[in-house]
Amino acid sequence: MVNGLFIILEGTAKVFRTGINGKEQIVRFAKDGEVVGHRGFGTEESYPIGAVALEDTLLCYFSKEHLQEALLSSAKLSYDMMLFYANELNRSESKVKTISQMTVRERVIDTLLYINRKFGTTSGYLNLLLTRKEYADYAGTTEEQVIRTFSSLKKEGFIGARGKKISILDVEGLKAEISQHNFFLDS
Repeated sequence: MVNGLFIILEGTAKVFRTGINGKEQIVRFAKDGEVVGHRGFGTEESYPIGAVALEDTLLCYFSKEHLQEALLSSAKLSYDMMLFYANELNRSESKVKTISQMTVRERVIDTLLYINRKFGTTSGYLNLLLTRKEYADYAGTTEEQVIRTFSSLKKEGFIGARGKKISILDVEGLKAEISQHNFFLDS
């Protein structure tokens, strides 16, 4: 049940859905200043989505009741929330369309570019440490396919790896691999 929403003040979380046979699908990653828990807001039914902090995270919580009070008393806040939801819906629809047209390799590349855009790098490595399974859960594929794709991308000189740490050696080359799919969908 969704009882309110959270704003991430500091930290990082993965937002996931539980699908068929309990398989986890990472919907997105959230960082400082982003909202979590908003998709089930306003419904009374159970919503199959959750979030897990990927590092120490500081959250601000708004109960459903307090948020409803604020929305009813502030037209500006209601309007801003409506625009926020419209933007979220547009992103989700665009992502579904684009992902459905991509190969496994393209989805893995898109995931790497998304992580790079959203979290940046430190000392040449992506700032978000993920397991191969988490990459697979976001890209909508299997851990084995991610491992094979990473191996291929390493041999081709697009990425480097040291344990869980991934470095992108040729951002432009990766962008060219998926340019027909408009990879700037999600920041």
